[in-house]
Amino acid sequence: MTPSFADKPKPVASLKGRSFLSTEDLSHGEWQGLLSLAKAAKTQGPASLGQPMLHKTVALVFFNPSLRTRVSMTVAISQLGGQSIPLEIGAGSWDLEHLTGVVMDGAKSEHIKEAVPVLSQYVDAIAVRCFPKQKDFAVDQQDEILQAFRQYATVPVINLESAFWHPCQALADMLTIEECRGGFKKRKVVLTWANHPKTLPHAVPNSFALAACQMGCDFWLVAPEGYHLDESVVEKCRRYVKEQGGEPKGELVLTHDREAAYEGADIIYAKSWASREHYGRPEGENRQGLRDWIVTPEWMAKTNKAQFMHCLPVRRGVVVADAVLDSERSIVIPQAANRLFMQKALLASIFS
Repeated sequence: MTPSFADKPKPVASLKGRSFLSTEDLSHGEWQGLLSLAKAAKTQGPASLGQPMLHKTVALVFFNPSLRTRVSMTVAISQLGGQSIPLEIGAGSWDLEHLTGVVMDGAKSEHIKEAVPVLSQYVDAIAVRCFPKQKDFAVDQQDEILQAFRQYATVPVINLESAFWHPCQALADMLTIEECRGGFKKRKVVLTWANHPKTLPHAVPNSFALAACQMGCDFWLVAPEGYHLDESVVEKCRRYVKEQGGEPKGELVLTHDREAAYEGADIIYAKSWASREHYGRPEGENRQGLRDWIVTPEWMAKTNKAQFMHCLPVRRGVVVADAVLDSERSIVIPQAANRLFMQKALLASIFS
């Protein structure tokens, strides 16, 4: 049955024409609006949000590889009536310089100062994926490439994962928690560090922690010594926990105690990230003693029948045991699917 005009979901009007770099860009009301819009898009079908992007074009600028982000954004734009143009920086297009005052006598042929204003003449929004160099934490923390796009663009800029944030992933994560646990209040949500052969960026854990605290979850972060998130992110999380109104208020717990973290948890979200101490260089022997930081059935048995989440791709037998990932308590596939619906809600609102 086709929904009536009155039943059709409404975009979040306050997001019209805005950039989206972090979930800090969203008020609590905008968060709720996007969640409602995404759920409507999910239940009422691909055409439910109409075609607010008809005759609109988005440049998808990839400095780094992508699977879920690339496909979900391309499909979302198409279903909303728009078209996308993928640009592979350094492969299908010129390699871009972003530093100011640099003498460009190396491999990079074009500067963002020219490239982004030119793109802004052709397209209606620019979506950017730019991973950190992982050489200097203070530099990566500034998100220089993403901020340069924002500075020089005259159209909305959307963050598809930057050096420090992955807000589109966090949008999908919150929709998944709400669907699977029926809400956020009184839900014990645990982000656990996990072992990995590589030293990974902080973008996903930063954004998940921030979003969980924005939505009022009882948020626990459990990690080995030296692996907690940067204090700047933790301070933002504390502020949102404090701002949460009503009873009970959200909770923020940072711990090294896995027993305490898993006890009674409703969600276990596993992710690896580099320690600040070893940032920018191999961790080598330090990781040898952390191989037991893997989510197993024994750890999941300590929870409140928790569901397992991960942003994907995930290393089987390293981050999580097959028995957990293949169980019915694993919700990584619905979590990935929700990227499409939350991004449709976001785009429909930006182009409303």
